[in-house]
Amino acid sequence: MSRRPAKPARGLDRDLADLPEGLRWREWMGRVEAAIFASSGPASRETLAALVGDACRLDDLLADIRAELGGRPYEIVAVAGGFQFRTRPRYAEALRALGEAKDAGPPAFTRLEMLALSGVAYQQPVTRAELSRLLGCEISRDILGRLSRAGVIAPGPRAPAPGAPVAWVTTPRFLEVFALASLSDLPDMDALDGALGQAADAAIEAALDDALGVHEAEDAAFDETEAEG
Repeated sequence: MSRRPAKPARGLDRDLADLPEGLRWREWMGRVEAAIFASSGPASRETLAALVGDACRLDDLLADIRAELGGRPYEIVAVAGGFQFRTRPRYAEALRALGEAKDAGPPAFTRLEMLALSGVAYQQPVTRAELSRLLGCEISRDILGRLSRAGVIAPGPRAPAPGAPVAWVTTPRFLEVFALASLSDLPDMDALDGALGQAADAAIEAALDDALGVHEAEDAAFDETEAEG
């Protein structure tokens, strides 16, 4: 992977040439970990590279930090083109029980919302009418509105169709929520091939659940949505 030259942080001794190699590496680890911890969003590779010397192998440094976090309930993950601290998935249920942790795992979307979100993720930009045809069921404005309010989709370009309907796209928040570095990290579409045309089929839902991490706890909400439909 090519690396963009780091923009030096103002007044910061990045190279730390006066330190022994081991201490220099530890200091770089501390800087990078602190920067990721303090960042309000994913910290970009360029941001982190500005804190360390040109001789620093950033991927190796991150690997050492991750190794030290191995026994902790949180980890550093590559999301949305950067790096971010995340609680490990197995603690999401416990954090949700507190009722205060906003980012404890993926939001509790219903299965129909997840189906619509998956359609947008794989087919974007895509209109509501196209989604409904693709998924074989009505995708209402309310469903897209809830996904939009959750910040995982947003209006994209107008489609070249009568009435110029809005086409929907995923957002950087979508990548953060599902811990994806980029859309290219989505599961292979071939694994879901043939599923997207039969929304009511349980096999489809299972495949999408596996792809995007939906949990059984959402079944009840899905049943309620279906009953309302």
